[in-house]
Amino acid sequence: MRLAVIVSAAAAVCAAGAVAATVAGYPRPAQHGPTAVLPGVADARRAWRDWALNCQGCHRQDGDGSPTTAPQLAGRVAKFLRVPGGREYLARIPGIASSPLSNARLSEVVNWMLWRFDRQDLPAHFTPYTAAQIGALRVRPLRLRMAAVRRDLLRDLRRRQRSAAR
Repeated sequence: MRLAVIVSAAAAVCAAGAVAATVAGYPRPAQHGPTAVLPGVADARRAWRDWALNCQGCHRQDGDGSPTTAPQLAGRVAKFLRVPGGREYLARIPGIASSPLSNARLSEVVNWMLWRFDRQDLPAHFTPYTAAQIGALRVRPLRLRMAAVRRDLLRDLRRRQRSAAR
């Protein structure tokens, strides 16, 4: 019960931050390409809105995150798709896995986020997340192991980058 109250309070704080940022004049959906065709994103305007209300409060409008609340997404998030287990990791992060969004809306937001914040690092063979994939992965959220899994994936990514540079 206490955990549910804490999660609800955190979601409310994040949503309030997103609304305040929007009111303060940060970019609206039109400036994020709401009519752009992005694979896996049926409605970019809706994806942006879902991002603003559910993610932006912690990850910030520009995806830069914060050392104390949420990791940086900008220029980094798609790199996880380049290592085994990275795709699964992104869908199992507690903030994603416990989102109130439906599997379809959540897959749309995750795909939008990848295109919006780290398009340059998307693998050439990238296949957008589907509602079914998100649904299957989010039932096993990474709670206590999230930091260790992230650390291991980043270590694997660095090894791969060093090997490719040789």
